[in-house]
Amino acid sequence: MASHEELKAVRLLKKELLEAKGICAYPSDSYPTHAIDTVVKNFDELLTLGQSVTLVGRILSKRGQGAILFIDIFDGHDRIQAVLKKDIDIAYSLQPQIMEAFELFKDTVDMGDFIEVTGNLIVTRSGQNSLEVTSWRMLTKSIIPIPDEWYGIKSDDDRFRKRYLDILLSDELKDLFKKKAKFWSVTRRFFEDREFMEVETPTLEITTGGAEARPFQTHHNDFDIDVYMRISVGELWQKRLMAAGFHQTFELGRAYRNEGSSPEHLQEFTNLECYAAFMNLEDGKNLVKELYQKIAHDVFGTTQFTTRGHSFDLAGDWIEIDYVDEIKKHTGIDVLGATAQEMEEKLKELEVKFDGKNKERMTDSLWKFCRKKISGPAFLINHPKIVAPLSKEHKDDPLKTEMFQVIIAGSEIGRAHAELNDPIEQAKRFDIQNTLIKEGDDEAMMPDHEYVEMLEYGMPPVFGFGFGERLFSFFVDKPIREVQLFPLMRPKD
Repeated sequence: MASHEELKAVRLLKKELLEAKGICAYPSDSYPTHAIDTVVKNFDELLTLGQSVTLVGRILSKRGQGAILFIDIFDGHDRIQAVLKKDIDIAYSLQPQIMEAFELFKDTVDMGDFIEVTGNLIVTRSGQNSLEVTSWRMLTKSIIPIPDEWYGIKSDDDRFRKRYLDILLSDELKDLFKKKAKFWSVTRRFFEDREFMEVETPTLEITTGGAEARPFQTHHNDFDIDVYMRISVGELWQKRLMAAGFHQTFELGRAYRNEGSSPEHLQEFTNLECYAAFMNLEDGKNLVKELYQKIAHDVFGTTQFTTRGHSFDLAGDWIEIDYVDEIKKHTGIDVLGATAQEMEEKLKELEVKFDGKNKERMTDSLWKFCRKKISGPAFLINHPKIVAPLSKEHKDDPLKTEMFQVIIAGSEIGRAHAELNDPIEQAKRFDIQNTLIKEGDDEAMMPDHEYVEMLEYGMPPVFGFGFGERLFSFFVDKPIREVQLFPLMRPKD
């Protein structure tokens, strides 16, 4: 078998052969008369008309030898077979002085090349709808052979690093990313139809707000200050807009967290966050249910899914689960009254790995142990104040907050708050987070004093909700890395 470099050398010689005949191997123009999918859908009508068509695309297969060649070309939408015959007077498009264009095709064209073909529609003896070529032109000469469609790319490293080939060779993967695009377009339309205004907020921040996570840090040369890439999609900024009088906003954008990877976590991902003034938590639950059901129906045509070993139906009942009661039921620990030592001992007994020995981190770790058993859909409610620094205090219990998380297939797939708008209480919560930072917790939330100042001017009651592409990964039952077009890769040695 020829080596990679030997195959590349052969193709470079073919490029030189084209150039020796005055042919540009990379022209900037092309002149298709139809898209391939239009020809495929309307083949009988176009065949009857007997008109010549010009198509462009990449060659995905090349078969035959001697006096007849068969190629499949693909233009990003559909594919069609083209037939070249030696006994037909084939020309090189736009350059009639080039003779023996059939032989030139045989000698210089490979699988992977982009070409333009003109000809007449025919049905072959085997009954296959095809284009009989009367002229052709090189559009892009490929120098490295693409993998065979049947075998594809086997290495995960190669699949992600050469995603363009992975997608090219997999109809299933093409369909996945088309669905993902529709997933976000349905989401955007859902909020636009309800008169939410789409906004853009900073991705570089002096303090990271809206979540508890380790940020990426960089330096702003012009201001000579360190800044952080945002860890949420503008939560504290969108709430400033609530004070400004824009009472329904949403943003779709990227967030960045300098944390570990898992089937559910990556360092860069797409999230949506929305905020609505004067909407209470119960109305927010209905909004979220409608949103998830709308996405499921419009993108997947069903509300029933099986993923991660769980089955759930978004059109069914959404149960409510109490955060504190659920942990106590499965572990015997009352996180509101237990000491840090008791929590640590229980986590070790359960063989749960955890980072940090403060009560906030251990409370979260105990919950994550319990959530695995919940298929959902469910609303997790009544979170302890210690794990919800931006939520309003529960009206019936000062140790809890008014928020919920959507639980599906043993994981949190969305988070909502009755947003805290008491500036005095918010300042106290930030002080607690600042203490955690000083004690070494690099995921604690940075205080934002200008945000507190905004609250002092007054922000109306606000419902806030956010979810990310993890929801899509659950719908298609794939690790989140698989549903990103270009996941980050380590550079090759």
